Amino acid sequence: MKTYLVTGGAGFIGSNFIKYLLEEYQDVKIICLDKLTYAGNWENLEEDINNNLDKLFFIKGDITNTELVEYIFDQWDINYIVNFAAESHVDRSIEDAEIFLKTNVLGVQNLLNIAKDKWELGERKYKDNVKFLQVSTDEVYGSLGKEGYFTEETNIQPNSPYSASKASADMLVRSYNETHNLPTLITRCSNNYGPYQFPEKLIPLMINKILNGEELPVYGDGLNVRDWLYVKDHCKAIDMVLEKGKPGEVYNIGGHNEETNIMIVKTLIKEIRNLLKENDEYKKAFNTDFDNINEDLITFVKDRPGHDKRYAIDPSKIKNEIGWEPTIKLQEGISKTVKWYMSKN
Repeated sequence: MKTYLVTGGAGFIGSNFIKYLLEEYQDVKIICLDKLTYAGNWENLEEDINNNLDKLFFIKGDITNTELVEYIFDQWDINYIVNFAAESHVDRSIEDAEIFLKTNVLGVQNLLNIAKDKWELGERKYKDNVKFLQVSTDEVYGSLGKEGYFTEETNIQPNSPYSASKASADMLVRSYNETHNLPTLITRCSNNYGPYQFPEKLIPLMINKILNGEELPVYGDGLNVRDWLYVKDHCKAIDMVLEKGKPGEVYNIGGHNEETNIMIVKTLIKEIRNLLKENDEYKKAFNTDFDNINEDLITFVKDRPGHDKRYAIDPSKIKNEIGWEPTIKLQEGISKTVKWYMSKN
């Protein structure tokens, strides 16, 4: 039986990862540590906890709390740390970077120190079957032009306080592998979307605004390109990296789904219009005239500072070395996501 410490497990990707583990494995224990800030939601996991009292344990707390993290290691024989815990909203980091440094850098340092202390058997020697996986982001690479892709060898050039904090954490993780031989892994993913995402992110924000007939604010000209990754594909990739990844390595996880922000918004409008038009239950639930849901709702607003123009990941390494590929195309994923949010409203 493997025991996972999943930090930030009540957030968007973390909660999806926990659900994935529970679906995939019978013999698993999961300790979810989450501070329950604005982006962490107890309700994301409430049903899973109630249905898996012998497998899933929730602890409210901060990854910077040394005594608490040590207590978790003393209570459970942890095999894997999967660190999702992070302040992650770029706009918030521009307004106030301090909390991003505390959580995303000092919090990771605390986890690394404790993992080293609890797992170490002797100098540069560790227990069998232990790994520390840092969940990072393609934003640490900075911005691309119209051509090319981020690879694991791309220089780190973060352009926002958020991505700078994540890059700093990645460097710490790398250093603990190089200096102490701690078995660490880093994954860098493209833009995730899907169920349970915090509503200030682009896709859930636009879904809610469309359903309420509100204006749809799009930064700049809307032509910023992102590589969109359905969250369940991401969860499977992390699981496979934990099982097959080589300690000390970085693995890029991309969706093969490049699209501009403006086209994402237009696709959401079309998808919601069609669902309201064709489904009587949705018509009754939202009492919205689908004729009013159109591209006239789009309004362009002042671009945010340091807004990267394009991200695109080359996932060849994870495909060739781990055997992972994305399975959910963008249109299918958006359809699944829209239906999920509409069912929750």
